Amino acid sequence: MKYIEDFFAKYSQNQIDKWFKQICLAEAISWLFLFSAMIWIRYDRDGLLPTIYIIIIGNVHGLFFTLYLLLLVNARKMYSWDEEDTVFALLAAFFPFATIWVDKKLAHLKL
Repeated sequence: MKYIEDFFAKYSQNQIDKWFKQICLAEAISWLFLFSAMIWIRYDRDGLLPTIYIIIIGNVHGLFFTLYLLLLVNARKMYSWDEEDTVFALLAAFFPFATIWVDKKLAHLKL
């Protein structure tokens, strides 16, 4: 955890806040594309294009998921979240579109 904090220490809180809000939205949008990929591959199991699409979208979603978790460490300190808020924000990464809720509700609990 210290390594993550040290890495983001060179950036301003405004920049990290902006990144966190963007990643919350991007992670939620990538869920939407992931659902579209799952529907497409359900109806065209043998097609090459849906397979390539789901691989690409899956990797993009994984990137946004990982960035969300990395920025969550700094967001906890920046927004002064207690353990309950942090757990909700962590669990939000596993539910579709829940990161938008984190951005709209928890991210407004600034100092």
